[in-house]
Amino acid sequence: MRDGVALAAASAPRKDRLSMAKIRTVAVLPTLFTLANLVCGFFAIVVAARVDAPTSIEVPSASPLARSPMKAVRALDPADPTHNVMLSGWLIFLAMLFDALDGHIARLSNWTSNFGGQLDSLSDLVTFGVAPAFLLVKMCPRFAYLHHDWAWIIAASYVVCAALRLARFTIETDEDDDHLHFSGLPSPAAAASIAGFAILFYTLRRDDTSLMYADKIDAVLQTVLPFFAALVALLMVSRIPYPHVVNQVFSGQRSLGHIVGLVFALVAIMVIRGYAVPLVCVGFVALGPIHYLWQEYVQRQPHKDPLF
Repeated sequence: MRDGVALAAASAPRKDRLSMAKIRTVAVLPTLFTLANLVCGFFAIVVAARVDAPTSIEVPSASPLARSPMKAVRALDPADPTHNVMLSGWLIFLAMLFDALDGHIARLSNWTSNFGGQLDSLSDLVTFGVAPAFLLVKMCPRFAYLHHDWAWIIAASYVVCAALRLARFTIETDEDDDHLHFSGLPSPAAAASIAGFAILFYTLRRDDTSLMYADKIDAVLQTVLPFFAALVALLMVSRIPYPHVVNQVFSGQRSLGHIVGLVFALVAIMVIRGYAVPLVCVGFVALGPIHYLWQEYVQRQPHKDPLF
C-alpha cells in the first residue's frame, strides 16, 4: 500500500509535487494571527455556553464593571449571564483585529499562499459564523424562551450563509484584486453587527443604568434582533457591494482633516461604546442596501451582477 502511494507521488507532475512541497513551509507570523482569530472565536463560544437556557421571559440584571479594562476583566462574574454575553461579544471584536492584521502582514511579507487562505476561511467560519449565531440565541433569552425552535433555526441559517459566503469568497478572490470592495456583506462585519448588541445588552441590563425604559428597549431588541440576523445572513450571500473599510480608511495618503475626523470618531466610540458600537455596525450593514437601491432606482444605474 505504501509502495503504491509512493509510486503515485513519484509519477505525479512536477508542478503538483512542488505545490505539495510548499505546504511544508508556512508563514509563521500571519499563521499565528489567523490562529489567534480562531482561538478568540472558540472561547467566544465557550463563554457564551456558560449561559443557561432561559426558564422564563425575565431578563437577568448585571452588576456594573469598572471602566478600566484590567479591573473590568478581574471583576467579570463567570456565573453572570450578561457578563458572559458581553465578554463573548468582545472576543469576537478582538478576533476581528487579528483577522484584519493577518492578511496585511501576509501581503507585506509576501507570504500569501493558498494554505493561508484556506486556514483563514476555516477560522472565519468558527469566529464569524458559529460564534455570533450561538451568541445570538444566548443573548436573547426572551425570544429563545417564547420561540425556541425559531431561535435555533435562525442561528443555523446564519451559520449556513456564513459558510456559503466564505466558500464563494475563497473561490472568487484573486491575489491581484485591489481589496477595496467586497461582493456581499463580509462575515466579520456581519458578526460585528451581532456582537455589538451583546455590548449594548450589558449597558441596558446593568443595575445602575440611567437609561429610561431600558427594560422595554431590551425586550424590543430581543424581538427584532433575530430577524435582523436573518437579514444579515441574506446580505452575506448577496452580491451587494460593500467597501473594505480597513483598506479604504487606512491605506494611502489622506488629508489632515481625514485624520482628525478619524481620531474624533474613535474617541466618540470609546466614550459611548455601549451605544456607539452597535450603531456603527448596523449603519455599515445598512450602507450596502441603501447605496445599492440609490444607484438602482434614483441614479438609474442598473447593476450588471444579479442580487444573489
